[in-house]
Amino acid sequence: MTRPGQSGAAADRGQMRLVAVVIAVTMLAWLGVQWMGGQLGWPVKYVFLADLLAIGALFWSLLVTWRIWRRRDASTRGQG
Repeated sequence: MTRPGQSGAAADRGQMRLVAVVIAVTMLAWLGVQWMGGQLGWPVKYVFLADLLAIGALFWSLLVTWRIWRRRDASTRGQG
């Protein structure tokens, strides 16, 4: 998502910042849910649901990071 008037490097920095926030919030939320599930005796299916949501968020982060890496690699080779 590039805003009008925003350079490619600035857009990449913004996306990397978003990826970092998503990873940090995901891990904190996942740890919190795991702890609360153990303390409150939640059924395992809810804890597994939290696992799947965390995996989805981390997979999204990996894909966005890979796209940024590919875009930067292409621009350094003169293809972008």
